[in-house]
Amino acid sequence: MFTGIVEAKGRVVSIKDGEATRRVVITAPILEGLALGASLAVDGVCLTAVEVEGAEVAVDIVPETLSRTTLGELKVGDEVNLERPLRADGRFDGHVVQGHVDGVGRVVELQDDADGVSLMVEAPPEILSYIVEKGSIAVDGVSLTVSGLTDTGFSVALVPHTLKVTTLGLRKPGDAVNLEVDILAKYVEKLLKAGQ
Repeated sequence: MFTGIVEAKGRVVSIKDGEATRRVVITAPILEGLALGASLAVDGVCLTAVEVEGAEVAVDIVPETLSRTTLGELKVGDEVNLERPLRADGRFDGHVVQGHVDGVGRVVELQDDADGVSLMVEAPPEILSYIVEKGSIAVDGVSLTVSGLTDTGFSVALVPHTLKVTTLGLRKPGDAVNLEVDILAKYVEKLLKAGQ
């Protein structure tokens, strides 16, 4: 389990396509000492460390994940958001993030405002139905509060700190972003349907 509080930006240093998976190697100081087999959220996608060497970690990405997330678009040199899983004795900030991306949205607009940037994202209807104003959403693994809704998308406010320590400050209109809705909304929906 993750919290959507990105610990660092990593950099993709190599990509190699195999018969069944794509192996991506990422480097970042926080990866030093990561255990083999440990979980790692990469742009909000929960992956497994399959090789660890110093501050470089290799992860294998299966076709299902490549087709449902933005990870299929990664190139060598790209920056990615990284978060290690929450420790049982850790402080819980953000919200419950599983690393199970629900789908891909598209950046529509970024507007500067006095306190940072307002990011508008177009979301598929099946994802938008779970999003509520002032609710939580993970965008590329970053826990954010929904500040507004439209018929086709939502907006979030990005404070200067978020712009600096995550890749969201690099996004531009047309860019794809991973979206994970708040898991509580899915459970509520299932319970309500079961009671009908």
